[in-house]
Amino acid sequence: MIVMKFGGTSLESTEAIDRALEIVKARREQQPVVVVSAMGKTTNGLLAIAEEAEKGNRTGAMEKLRALEEYHRRESAPLVSAQERSQLESTLKDDFQSLGDLVERLCVLRLVTPQSLDTLASFGERLSSQIVALALKSRGVASVHVDARNVIVTDSNFTEAAPDIPETYERASRVIGGLDKGTVAVMGGFIGADRAGVTTTLGRGGSDFTASLVGAAISAQEIQIWTDVDGVLTCDPRIVPEARPVKTISFDEAAELAYFGAKVLHPATVMPAKEKNIPVRILNSRRPAAPGTIIVAEAVPCMNLLKSVACKQGLAIVNLRSNRMLMAHGFLQRIFEVFARYETSVDMLATSEVSVSLTVDDDTRFPEICAELAPFTEVSIERDQAILCVVGDNIRHTPGVAARVFGALRDVNVRMISQGASLLNIGVVVDGRDAGKAAEALHREFFSNLDPAVFG
Repeated sequence: MIVMKFGGTSLESTEAIDRALEIVKARREQQPVVVVSAMGKTTNGLLAIAEEAEKGNRTGAMEKLRALEEYHRRESAPLVSAQERSQLESTLKDDFQSLGDLVERLCVLRLVTPQSLDTLASFGERLSSQIVALALKSRGVASVHVDARNVIVTDSNFTEAAPDIPETYERASRVIGGLDKGTVAVMGGFIGADRAGVTTTLGRGGSDFTASLVGAAISAQEIQIWTDVDGVLTCDPRIVPEARPVKTISFDEAAELAYFGAKVLHPATVMPAKEKNIPVRILNSRRPAAPGTIIVAEAVPCMNLLKSVACKQGLAIVNLRSNRMLMAHGFLQRIFEVFARYETSVDMLATSEVSVSLTVDDDTRFPEICAELAPFTEVSIERDQAILCVVGDNIRHTPGVAARVFGALRDVNVRMISQGASLLNIGVVVDGRDAGKAAEALHREFFSNLDPAVFG
C-alpha cells in the first residue's frame, strides 16, 4: 500500500482534480490511500468567513459562503457521472446547510472560539474528500470515503491539536486495513477529533502530517506528497530561478529545510515516516512523470557540501538588553516564559553578557510581550528580516563551510549567526531587502557544479 496526499493547488479546479484522479488510477495496483487538502484556497475562505462572523457582519459572511458553495459546485459537477450526480448534490447540500447554520450562529454570537473555528475550517477537507471519492467512482475506481475524524484521534488543543499516536495507529490500521482489496480509501487531511468526538485540526499544513500518520499506521511502502513543484529544490525558484531539483535527501535534512522556510513539506510530516523508516516522495501533480525528491533515513554520499538553501522571510528581530543579565540566573527563563505565555515561537537566538537577540515570525502578540518584558529589560524590534539557512549532511564532516558562507556574503550585512545548534545547518539573519541577493550568492557559491547522482 502507498499513501498519496494531494495539496490544495493539486485540487484547485476541475482540471487539477482530473489530473489527480488520473495519477491515482495509474497506481491502483499499489492500493493507494488518498489524503486530500481542501480545494484551492478554501481554508483561507473559511477563515475569512469566521472573521466576518466575529464582527457580526452576516451579509459579508453569507456572501463569502455563497461564493465558496458556487466554487465547489462549479468545479465538482463535471467530475462525476450521471449515476453519482444525486449523491454529489446531496453531499454539497447537506454540508453547506450545516456550514450555513454554523455561520449564522457565529454571526449572532459574534464570537469564534478555537473549537468553533476548527469545526468551520474542517469543512474544506470534508468536502474535497467526498468529492474526490465520488469522482473516482465515476471513473470506475472502487473507492470509499473515510471520515478522518473517525481515524485521527487528538487531544482537545483546538487549532493545533496533537494526535494520540497509538490510538490513531490502531484506528487507521483497523479502518483502512479492513477495506476490500482494490478499494481506494479517500480521507481529508488536517482534521481529526478528540476522544469526545469533537472536531479538531492539526494546524495549517497538517494534511502532510495526516498522510504521514496514516502511512506509518498501515506500514505503507511509500508516502507520496503531490504538490505543484518538482520536489525539494536547491533554493526557492522564485528567489533563485536557477534552482535545481534534489533527487534524494535525508529525513533530518528535509526537516531542517521545512522548519527554515521550504514550503513543500510540513515540518512534522517526517517524524512518523522517519520512525517507521518509510520513504517520503515529493512529486509534482502538474508534471507526474518528473522523478521528484525521495526522502530517506540516511543521507546519500554527495560531492556537494549542501543540499539546499532555505529562506524564511517576514521575520522580526527582538533585541533585549539589561545589565541585570550579568552573572544572573534565570534571566533567559523569564524571557522565554513571556514568549511561551503568548504562544509566540522563537526561531533563532543569540546572546552576550548583557543582551539577547531572537527572531520570531509572528508579531501579533508583540504589544503584550513588550509590555511584560519592559520592567526588567530594554526592548527594541527590527522588522522585515529574513533567515537564510544552508543545509546539508556534509556540514558536520567538513571544516571551512562557515568560511565559505561568509565569503559568499561578504557584501551583505549579517545581523545574526547560528551554528552548532544543529550539525546540519548554518543560519544567518539579514535584512529582508538583502534576502534575494544573499540567497543568490550562497547558491552560486555552493551549487555551481552539481553531483548528478543527487541533483536533477
